[in-house]
Amino acid sequence: APALAAGCPFVLKPASRTPIGALIIGEVLAETDLPKGAFSVLPAHRDGADLFTTDERFRLLSFTGSPAVGWALKEKAGKKKVVLELGGNAAAIVDADQREQLDYVVERLAFGAFYQSGQSCIGVQRILVHADLYDALRDKLAAKTRALKMGDPKDPSTFVGPMISESESRRLSGWMDAAVAAGAKIVAGSKVDGAMFEATLLENVGREQDLYRKEAFGPVAILEKFDRFDDALARVNDSDFGLQAGVFTDSLAHAQRAWDELEVGGVVINDVPSFRVDNMPYGGVKDSGLGREGIRYAIEDMTEPRLMVVRRR
Repeated sequence: APALAAGCPFVLKPASRTPIGALIIGEVLAETDLPKGAFSVLPAHRDGADLFTTDERFRLLSFTGSPAVGWALKEKAGKKKVVLELGGNAAAIVDADQREQLDYVVERLAFGAFYQSGQSCIGVQRILVHADLYDALRDKLAAKTRALKMGDPKDPSTFVGPMISESESRRLSGWMDAAVAAGAKIVAGSKVDGAMFEATLLENVGREQDLYRKEAFGPVAILEKFDRFDDALARVNDSDFGLQAGVFTDSLAHAQRAWDELEVGGVVINDVPSFRVDNMPYGGVKDSGLGREGIRYAIEDMTEPRLMVVRRR
């Protein structure tokens, strides 16, 4: 939509595992009065992406995907403008003053961790809970997690459907098994059957584990406790990623400190980091990307500011 609004012809290359949605968008656009050549849909494997970095007709490359591929494309892009929306390892902090709001917090955490089967760059992966609330929140969130139905995504009662592939399910299962072997404890879930991965909650996960440090991109969340708010902020920042973070607090001072100190592109107060609307500046720092998405910001990327100065005579 921003490309069309800016009058920019565009080529859409969908992810190789999910081309159908993009092709349907192409069919819809073909029925409009857009001029011929205003858009193209080009399904291709990863090795076909070099076209977008080498062909001089492409003035901007906007990529959503893994950090490894995104930074490699940027390196090849030369003087082209590049916008990258890469991975995440989103954290949510639950402050000590949230006891009266615990049911709401649990409801939002369960949604943020497990919607789309956890396959979201801003899905909740790490949950940092003040020690005074830890046991109560863990028990409530565990019960909520166990109640989430796993199954056919076409069934309206299903909340957790399959992961994108069995290979991705095996990867995440391997990370989970390694964490458990190193001392982590499964609080809820953990059943795996092919691409089906049950909503899973763990605690005592070592910070050196892949499950803690990398992007899970699946229905797994990690619980950990903290004693001081500053310690929670430091743990959120102890990551290669910095897309969005959520902070549940009634303290304006803590909300301001989180906004000042968290190394992320966006801080969501009293909701999960999974919150996103199209008109917000969406993007991150570190390995989470470069630049910002969102209608206004995308249009600015797709155009060049031009100055005219008229001298009055």
